[in-house]
Amino acid sequence: MNMDDLTARGLVLLGCGKMGSAMLEGWLGQGLPASSVWVQDPYPSGWLKALDGLHLNEDLPADPAIVLIAVKPQMMGEALPTLAALGNGKTLFLSVAAGTSIATYEAMLGADTPIIRAMPNTPAAVSRGITAIIGNAQASASHLDLAQDLLSAVGQVVRLEREDQMDAVTAVSGSGPAYVFHLIETLAAAGEAQGLPAALAVQLARATVAGAGHLAEQADDDAGQLRVNVTSPGGTTAAALEVLMDEDTGFPALLARAVKAAADRSRELGK
Repeated sequence: MNMDDLTARGLVLLGCGKMGSAMLEGWLGQGLPASSVWVQDPYPSGWLKALDGLHLNEDLPADPAIVLIAVKPQMMGEALPTLAALGNGKTLFLSVAAGTSIATYEAMLGADTPIIRAMPNTPAAVSRGITAIIGNAQASASHLDLAQDLLSAVGQVVRLEREDQMDAVTAVSGSGPAYVFHLIETLAAAGEAQGLPAALAVQLARATVAGAGHLAEQADDDAGQLRVNVTSPGGTTAAALEVLMDEDTGFPALLARAVKAAADRSRELGK
């Protein structure tokens, strides 16, 4: 990260809820002084208010290095026009707001504005997120590098080839944590149905999903091979997988339908 440029010109956060706060905490930890950060948020948290030197709901700098847009999409029409004066200049606009296209930002800020659209996910709150980014024609290689450095404060970053891939990213990693949380819920309920106390079933389900995810990320083998490694022929895992891998009623068909539904909805919201 070009910390000197950020420190000198400033960083503006438009909206600072859970995602914005997680990112800001990461940047401050990497050495960005709070005095170089301007936050515009109508309902600031106690943590934000307590940050010494932070510019909270004050007049913005004339030429900030970057503006991070982290407001909810429905608040965009009200919030963005206040920043139009910073468009068509050297300020990079980085959006983590779901469903808002680069074309929408260009219409509001000006066609010569460097804009990068990003889709993070909620594990960013514990620095275990993954974020996909795509820039417009005005976003240079150094702009993309800066965005990647900033977003790396809360997890992994991947770059897309086309903006329309963002709908699939939204459906897989953006919404995906909710699918995993639901897996924990239903796995715990199934354990309880087999005679486990509720609290113990939840503890087992949480630790199993978290541990398996960590193993999948650390292991050299792909997920398919890891599955095979756990599955003894004719054993208990094989019995369960016969149900879960059924082509009509199991995970393959179910997740394909679920992810398609999320991607379709993302396309609708982006229109």
